[in-house]
Amino acid sequence: MARCARWAALAAAATLLTAGCSGGSSGDGGSGGDTGTARPSAGSSTTTDAKALPSSLTAQKLGWKRCKATGEGPAPGNDWRCATLKAPLDWSKPDGETIDLALIRAEARGGKRIGSLLFNFGGPGASGVSTMPAYAPLVSLLRERYDLVSWDPRGTGASEGVRCRDDKAIQASESVDITPDTPAEERAYFQDATDFGKGCAKDAGPLMAHVSTTDSARDMDLMRQVLGDSEMHYFGISYGTQLGGVYAHLFPKNVGRLVLDAVVDPTADAVGHAKNQALGFQRALDNYLKSTGQDPAQGTRKIVKLLDRIDADPLPAAAGRKLTQSLAVTGIILPLYSKSSWPTLTSALEAAEQGDGSELLALADGYNDRDDSGHYGTTTHAQRVISCLDDKQRPTLAETKKQLPAFEKISPVFGSFLGWDTAGWCHDWPVAGQYDTPEVSAPGAAPVLVVGNTGDPATPYEGARRMADELGKGVGVELTWKGEGHGAYGSGSDCVDSTVNAYLLKGTVPKDGKVCS
Repeated sequence: MARCARWAALAAAATLLTAGCSGGSSGDGGSGGDTGTARPSAGSSTTTDAKALPSSLTAQKLGWKRCKATGEGPAPGNDWRCATLKAPLDWSKPDGETIDLALIRAEARGGKRIGSLLFNFGGPGASGVSTMPAYAPLVSLLRERYDLVSWDPRGTGASEGVRCRDDKAIQASESVDITPDTPAEERAYFQDATDFGKGCAKDAGPLMAHVSTTDSARDMDLMRQVLGDSEMHYFGISYGTQLGGVYAHLFPKNVGRLVLDAVVDPTADAVGHAKNQALGFQRALDNYLKSTGQDPAQGTRKIVKLLDRIDADPLPAAAGRKLTQSLAVTGIILPLYSKSSWPTLTSALEAAEQGDGSELLALADGYNDRDDSGHYGTTTHAQRVISCLDDKQRPTLAETKKQLPAFEKISPVFGSFLGWDTAGWCHDWPVAGQYDTPEVSAPGAAPVLVVGNTGDPATPYEGARRMADELGKGVGVELTWKGEGHGAYGSGSDCVDSTVNAYLLKGTVPKDGKVCS
């Protein structure tokens, strides 16, 4: 269970997010050419703004071509075009070595084009190139006035993607107890973390020190220039909200219309994020249990007992595999991302109570990006490489054990897993972390719409207000939805959707604190 969900909609969560959508749109659309020459930045407080960047970067032409099929899935429909952007490996040396970033775009259909609208779907580590076509039907109205654009952030997918382990080693690591109960299990847990970091360093090389959120925010501003946009219009989901906040801080004068949905709390450090998630997932589990007519406290105790039994004796599952306690918790987490998946959780828990772990294991496989052939995706690899470069905190074993009672009090089901994760996630990591909490203050920026969902499991609702406050007075504008699931836009609220659409399409900024029920 890779840091539960960290803050983010990983590939599996993104699948739930788009489950109600049809495939990518079709038609002739899309020219093969560049959208225009780069425009200079409107200004920035950084030392690597548009004026300092070499023309080899800012004036590059994007050779948009029909997208090809990738390991993430088949090629999208005729509307979609893909291109490669050159960006500095090290943003402190913009004249130095470059890396390739994979982009995808569908051009605006309407006649009153506003510009490009960039999407980041979270993770960190989710592939925008593979997710964007599936997500597009949900935002089809926005395509009337925007080019829909996404990309694989550095270290992800086709943008110098990192693979830290092969499939055999990943499956073997699933037997490691991520809530160790004995000194031997503790040694195995931390050795596994050390081995994972070494594998990442071997594969990534110098890139491992240059995949931070700050690096990706600078990449975004280069994209803005090369795409020919004077302002950045952006839609960030989950971890994408942190990326959007960091962008606004670095380039406040370039902010156009930014939507941040399923918001990461920018005031929380790594341990604080883990506690937030323990709160969020337990809250979502309680709401799920209420929906099935169960008392949340009693239902929670029942699940804890089930997990304890599985820890002592893993359940048999399909194809001769075993459901461990770690995989069982992962399987419980995935359907909490979307209320529409709650019946699936009911069925899986009932089967597990009867001694069959197949359904929970299938859910865990979906979260872990494992297909039927036993091949694993690399989203969680990129997630760990990026977040461990961002996070400065490295809790010790003693510090973690001291924190465990607080975690378990917050969530009897998820607390110990998330508590132990704070120690193991970046243990013995080859590269030092950069900060305790990200800086997102953006004085002078245009209003940023911050959307919070009261039932969000992975990025609890409280983070939205904190993000709005940290962005600054007159910048952060909070919109609340009293709903369930990870994210609010496109989740069934006409009030949320119409408010976000009016902001993006017409520039209409709602009153700070607006509530959609």
